[in-house]
Amino acid sequence: MPQRIPVNTGTVEWSGDNPGIYLRHQVDEPWTALAVLFNIVYSPHGRGFAMVMLGDPQVDKGYPDARNACITDNEPMTRYLVNEFLSKFPSFRGQAGLDAMSWHALDSLRRDGDMKSSWREIATSGDLELSMEWRNLGNPFAVEVTPANCATGAHDMYSVFFEAADARIALNGAPLDGKVTDRLFFGRQMSTAFLAVSETWVTPANQGG
Repeated sequence: MPQRIPVNTGTVEWSGDNPGIYLRHQVDEPWTALAVLFNIVYSPHGRGFAMVMLGDPQVDKGYPDARNACITDNEPMTRYLVNEFLSKFPSFRGQAGLDAMSWHALDSLRRDGDMKSSWREIATSGDLELSMEWRNLGNPFAVEVTPANCATGAHDMYSVFFEAADARIALNGAPLDGKVTDRLFFGRQMSTAFLAVSETWVTPANQGG
């Protein structure tokens, strides 16, 4: 077994929480709805919150013409995360709704749940409300991956995951289409709804940064 090195000498890009919910009707069919949130404690653009919701991932329009929107309290941070990371995640890569989504300033944020069985986050901006809810949470497990298995293909990533057997994405109280399925992730079958907390992304030293 290779020796574990206690200090990663690469460049820390960002650290925080990055839960997601990806919905579709059946396994191997296109995504019908995608949502992630970022609760960031460190980034080159400071701290902040963002919720990205694509209710019409393949539609090149933002809210209200399509159900594609982002609510954030730090737009420079969120654009950095979307451009350099989220747009490279396999599920979001090439989705027209990501480039076209509307941008909104965060007015309020509510959270509830126990992180044992369920968790919910609700973000509002004016009359727009985005919500994500994870249900039937499993036991947490730790993940440590290198660029070969990382979603961007270019970073080391460390995180703690909770899989959710059921989840809901809603825009203005209306649930988005699709359901939680499974996918191959980190070499195992995993739910497409998950809490990812205490997450850190690092550019390896041999890749610059």
